[in-house]
Amino acid sequence: MSSNHVNNRNRQCHSEMASNYLPIINNKNNNGHVSQISKLTSIALLVGSASLVLTGCQSNPTASADVAASSTLMDFSTANPAQSQRQGRAFTASQDAQAERYAQLFDQEKYPNTEHQAKAHLLAAIRQHLATEHVAVAQANYQAVPFIDADSIDAGSSSLLRTIIETYAYQPEGMYDSSDDEPYNDDHNYDGAEDALESDYPSDYADEEQKAEQEEKAIAAILAEAGENEQASANEEHDYDAEDYDSDDYSSDDYSTDEYAIDEYDEYGGETGGMLSGMSGLSPKTMAAKYEAMQMAKQQAKTEPTNSEELSMSSTGLIGNILTMFSRTPEQIAASNAYQYQHLTFNSVSQYNPKKRQLQSVYSYDYATPTISSSIQIPVAFDFNNSSVTLDPSAIMPIVALVNPENTPLPSQMASHTVSFGLPESITAQLPPAVLYDAVLNAIQSSMAELAPEHFSAVDISGDAFAKEVGATRAVKVYFGSQQSGEMIGKTLKYVTKSLQEYVDANPDKYPDGAMLKAALAKVQLYNKGYQSADVGSLLQLIEAIGPISFNQINYYYLDNSDRLLAKQQRVNIGGDLLGSTTTMLNQVRYDKSSFKRHALTPLLAESFGSNAVAPIDGNAWIAAQRQKKDRLQTARYARYDYEDGSLETDYSSDEYDNRYGAESIDESRIGDAKDDNEK
Repeated sequence: MSSNHVNNRNRQCHSEMASNYLPIINNKNNNGHVSQISKLTSIALLVGSASLVLTGCQSNPTASADVAASSTLMDFSTANPAQSQRQGRAFTASQDAQAERYAQLFDQEKYPNTEHQAKAHLLAAIRQHLATEHVAVAQANYQAVPFIDADSIDAGSSSLLRTIIETYAYQPEGMYDSSDDEPYNDDHNYDGAEDALESDYPSDYADEEQKAEQEEKAIAAILAEAGENEQASANEEHDYDAEDYDSDDYSSDDYSTDEYAIDEYDEYGGETGGMLSGMSGLSPKTMAAKYEAMQMAKQQAKTEPTNSEELSMSSTGLIGNILTMFSRTPEQIAASNAYQYQHLTFNSVSQYNPKKRQLQSVYSYDYATPTISSSIQIPVAFDFNNSSVTLDPSAIMPIVALVNPENTPLPSQMASHTVSFGLPESITAQLPPAVLYDAVLNAIQSSMAELAPEHFSAVDISGDAFAKEVGATRAVKVYFGSQQSGEMIGKTLKYVTKSLQEYVDANPDKYPDGAMLKAALAKVQLYNKGYQSADVGSLLQLIEAIGPISFNQINYYYLDNSDRLLAKQQRVNIGGDLLGSTTTMLNQVRYDKSSFKRHALTPLLAESFGSNAVAPIDGNAWIAAQRQKKDRLQTARYARYDYEDGSLETDYSSDEYDNRYGAESIDESRIGDAKDDNEK
């Protein structure tokens, strides 16, 4: 920086100081009798202003700053080659440092932050986990809590959805009913107008008008009792004078029933039920008045407990009672936790073989209290290479017996306690389950890799008891709300479609033009171009915002130093304001063999699907035998019907009837003729 610029800046600083001095000096000259307090105040302001000015001046580049600037900026005013080279190297180094700093801010692959590092560790652990054989032990517990905390600012407030439903269904006392068909008031002469309206308009439409008027009057009366002086204005709108209506002005010729369009009548909620049927009460003004009246009635019911039951019927009607029935009170929630959820657990053991594409599990529903204990255990195995599923139907056999008691075998009649079902060849020929399995598995991994890094967080596990039990050294938290869950669904669908399309393109002989799978994939890809995966998440957010439920999912993955997945903890919250509670499911999964070996369900898993297990019953053959038996019974039934019909035709055919009874009639005539001859 040149010396002239420094001198100009110094002069600017002195001028600023002088300008700060001038007001005080002039003030002193103009007012000679200034008090001592004013002098002290002026001195304080003078010192403060001087310090600010000096601070601003000192922040400007000094001689040392000029030296630093000369090392990074090219000075073309001097012809010193050594200095120019030195300045050029310094300038290049400064630019490189600036570029590296910029890359550190935005290049997360080369310079990952904490969130990117957590995401990278988790994705590596999941890929390794799904590619290796492993076992799992899971236990899920449930707990219910009120949807709104008692200490929350929202306590006592209803959700928007419930408020709209209750307001629409609100029917205040005194509104129109079947007993209010009499004229309004004898003091007002409504006879002529009433006769004209009855002759000019359909009676149903007049009833709707009367109903609306009575409802508005009832609402106005309730608001008037609460201090809202709107009764007069409401009555003024409907305070019609008989002189304003003349029977001659509204003759039946002006508005005949033929000219009154049915479509227009339907729009106002006629009997035929138009598109706007029942929507006349949804105007903002009417809804606001009904809402205010409903809230006033609720407040009045709180002060008068004897009218609480009557309020529940008159305020929201049947719909309100249904909503109240579904909503659980804090006492009911506490009772559910104490008597149900506290003693209820879902347990499972599983073993996974990725090379054979096999997943074998035993699921158990256990309920244990000091006085009662029950357990329902269901072994299930999936074999995607052989397109089959094997399970123990003992748990669902009572239900099957209720539906089909004749064809349900007893446990003693079954050669094995497991049954295997396979997909028909017509389906596996079009799409092998192994191909679909690989497509879904790869789609889930790829979709998770595309999620934003801010959804992955490294958490402190120093105080995590579950992390100490499984021996984890780090943990990654992944939050799946409605937005993330919908985005995952959209991405997974697109990735699965892409993988299946690649499989179809790689097998043109198996899928020629016009093949059903090829045409279906083309149509799905066509629709996939019309939306982004985040749009599915926005749709779920919309459903969550206006629907009676709210849901989110939080996952904690526990890893070791080599990014090996040791355990997982999943927390799912399901509930809503209409239900009055939120149910939390906490599922803990361990992937260590020691927990698997000592679990109580492991022997049942080995007994059902182990190497020494009894071969399962062929479920397809059993279904085929049942179908064949049913077909034989149906054929026999039809044959019996044909036999009965044939016998009737043989016994009572028209030809035989005519021949037999015709011959008898001829014989009788001949007998009559013979009698006549004898008499002669």
